[in-house]
Amino acid sequence: MKTRSMAALTAILVVAPLIAVAPGPQAAAQSRPGGSARSAESTLVGGVDLDTVTIPELQARMARGSLSSVRLTLAYLRRIKSVDPKINAVLRTSPTALGQAAASDIRHRLGRTRGPLDGIPVLLKDNVNTRDMETTAGSLALAGKPPAADAELVAKLRAGGAVILGKANLSEWANFRAARPTSGWSAVGGQTHNPYVLDRNPCGSSAGSAAALAASLAQVAIGTETDGSIVCPAGMNAVVGLKPSLGVVSQSGVVPISAEQDTAGPMARNVIDTALTLSVLSGDPAPDFATAATRPGALRGKRIGLWRLPVLGAEVDALMTRTAERLRASGAEVVEVDLPYQERLAELEFPALLSEFHRDIDAYLATRRGPRDLAELIDFNRAHPQEQTCFAGQELFEQALVAPATTDPRYLAMRAELADLSHRSIDEVMAEHGLDAIASPANPPAWTTDCGRGDNDVIPSSTPAAVAGYPSLSVPAGFVGELPVGLLLMAGKNQDAGLLSLGAAVEHRLDGRRAPRYLPTLPTG
Repeated sequence: MKTRSMAALTAILVVAPLIAVAPGPQAAAQSRPGGSARSAESTLVGGVDLDTVTIPELQARMARGSLSSVRLTLAYLRRIKSVDPKINAVLRTSPTALGQAAASDIRHRLGRTRGPLDGIPVLLKDNVNTRDMETTAGSLALAGKPPAADAELVAKLRAGGAVILGKANLSEWANFRAARPTSGWSAVGGQTHNPYVLDRNPCGSSAGSAAALAASLAQVAIGTETDGSIVCPAGMNAVVGLKPSLGVVSQSGVVPISAEQDTAGPMARNVIDTALTLSVLSGDPAPDFATAATRPGALRGKRIGLWRLPVLGAEVDALMTRTAERLRASGAEVVEVDLPYQERLAELEFPALLSEFHRDIDAYLATRRGPRDLAELIDFNRAHPQEQTCFAGQELFEQALVAPATTDPRYLAMRAELADLSHRSIDEVMAEHGLDAIASPANPPAWTTDCGRGDNDVIPSSTPAAVAGYPSLSVPAGFVGELPVGLLLMAGKNQDAGLLSLGAAVEHRLDGRRAPRYLPTLPTG
């Protein structure tokens, strides 16, 4: 197709749906209270429910011509406009989103689709570089200064035909600034709220990605994790989040904390979409990710070790008991385990991260306009009161500035011991009990958001896989009252495919997700 005719068709595909859906006087009247028109907040579009539809179902409809990417993208943009003011999860939408969708519709009509994400709207956490939108890590220091190039993972999404819908809010600097931060707050975006109960916290630095998915503001989202920042917000917002094995997804162009632990990863409302997104992010087609575990009997004979973590409370522990019973009823063998070396891992991880952050953030800032290194970033925060409106501290920045260099023997000894103990903590338990995976609660019930107090989180379950660089997957397990809790599944090195397969079977058996109700608060007592 010639360039000019392609451009003309793209314009028609973008404009026509806008004209077709523009509300006339009758529609406007029907949309008033008591009218019969569908609410702007509805999750229904083109005969599908956005809250439950999967990517394969969307692709089947687009292949038949009963749904277009433009219509799908418009539906998500409308939901962002109408629903996001309640939760404040989306920082900005892409001005080219509808154009991207129109180009995908052309490919669908010509039979030239690029893969499972072609035409699928994706939100990016705002620490992932995009050449056409700001990438701020939530900080005013990087606001207004788009990077020169896309992150490698964004380039792969674009090459796969995904619609880059916009940027999600996050905990500023991925929660690595203050000693007592408030998850989901950034100076650029303000506070993200948990869609289930709005005065509760969304957890972790990928807070906006998870909250947006829970509210059906995108089909999939990209989060990042150093320790817990994908799997905890996934659990606390009743969505699915995968922290892949270290190195499966490129970190090039992603604002760092530590090259030894950082990874971006897919988040979605179901395991199938999570797996398909990983296949694009990693460049591995892996078509069986999404379907292998949905066949009858997928859990039969699987051995799962349950790491209870009673520190997360009696109600979470009771939910884990019910979860184990349901897995056993599906034929899985569930044995209780305890992971060793956790106290030593907790002692060593933070000091090692301080050294790595200083090294890696200096290297990243050198690629951007604004503060050129960590010292200049500290000075920026001191000079800008807006950076202190929720919490004033930047103790982690200041500690990192004087931490031992990553060439220092003290640091090298710490990271070597961390690698050894984290690998052994999982490998030894899995070998001793012959396990396919280790399961634990991903999160406690969401705490009340409070800038003065900061986070009220004690969440040790993410650390072993995070430090080891092994995969972990959070799947909705159920609720404590109105508040979601996830089941965290861990496996050995590069066992991402098997973990996703098992996770799909667990998801099917537990059926632990329901749509949020946006409750303002919970009754006291």
